[in-house]
Amino acid sequence: MYLSHLSLKNFRSYGELELPLTQGVTIFLGKNGEGKTNIVESMLYLAFLSSHRTSSDQPLVRLGENSAYIRARIVNDERDLLVELEINAEKANRARINQNPVRSQKELFGALVCVYFSPEDLDLVRGDPAERRRFIDQLITLRNPRMAGVISDYDRAVRQRNSLLKTRSHSSSLQSWDEQVALYGGEIIAARLNLLNEFTPVFTDVYREISTKKPATIGYKSSIDNPTTSPQANSEIILQKMNEIKFQELERGLTLVGPHRDDLLLQLGDHLVKGYASHGESWSIALSLKLASYQLLREEGAQPILILDDVFSELDEERRDQLVALAHSAEQTFVTVAVASDLPADLTGTTYQVKSGSVKIIKTGVVDDE
Repeated sequence: MYLSHLSLKNFRSYGELELPLTQGVTIFLGKNGEGKTNIVESMLYLAFLSSHRTSSDQPLVRLGENSAYIRARIVNDERDLLVELEINAEKANRARINQNPVRSQKELFGALVCVYFSPEDLDLVRGDPAERRRFIDQLITLRNPRMAGVISDYDRAVRQRNSLLKTRSHSSSLQSWDEQVALYGGEIIAARLNLLNEFTPVFTDVYREISTKKPATIGYKSSIDNPTTSPQANSEIILQKMNEIKFQELERGLTLVGPHRDDLLLQLGDHLVKGYASHGESWSIALSLKLASYQLLREEGAQPILILDDVFSELDEERRDQLVALAHSAEQTFVTVAVASDLPADLTGTTYQVKSGSVKIIKTGVVDDE
């Protein structure tokens, strides 16, 4: 899988951008704030229908405009797919596939498969549980695009239920939302556990290649007792738990049980990584999570596009070498760097200079840092 062309209109800093792309490594060079990350953000938005930098779509639309547009031509097994997305600040987004409108932008899930690594990935280790939930749910969606709808329906059901809890609504009003939260929540927990059963051995092996001092493992901390890989069993447990703590939920106006309350437990040896691991160990864990994601998808037959966003300045030589090897193994890799000296010497490819929203190819390979 690779992108052969990317078009942006009114997206972030870009009024208009037409960018022909090739297989292999593509490097975007530019100082911070010049717009290089905006380019890879548009790719990630097509893959996940959300930004890794903001929780709302409003900042994606260029100031003074009502809509932003992303158009990409994707080549997968020699088949061309044209995907187009209209991002609207104040109404529902619209999408087209091969120039045909689709009922929902969710139908774009699976068209573009990306694995990305950025400095913010340290939050996977040191940040709130929401970061780790987002990581595992995105990986689930990459493997099974149908789950994107389940996760979206679950989030909507939780919001509606919370709204009713805040107004201390009668149990009869809550019942239908109880059932939806339990139905979708049970399926999400089962999907997470199934994924972890396959992902954890890969993650453990990847981390062992980076650091041999202590073994790394992943556990699952659930808001329900004895979660299983059976969606139905999980749903029954969620409903039972809701009945037991209904008074607490009414008092707080919040749904206190379900996958939105769960967490991944990252461990080094016998200790939790969060609050225990050194800075270098934390980076190794974050890197291993992303490397393992890429490896698992590859083992299942996918050819993910790899995005390395401004990470080389954060890593030591050994970890940089890990990413360089991965970059050269991928069918297509996008790299952003602020200055040429941040780029490993053995990582080369088509290079673009990004400056003030202008993107210019550097054909000679001689890069000007000014």
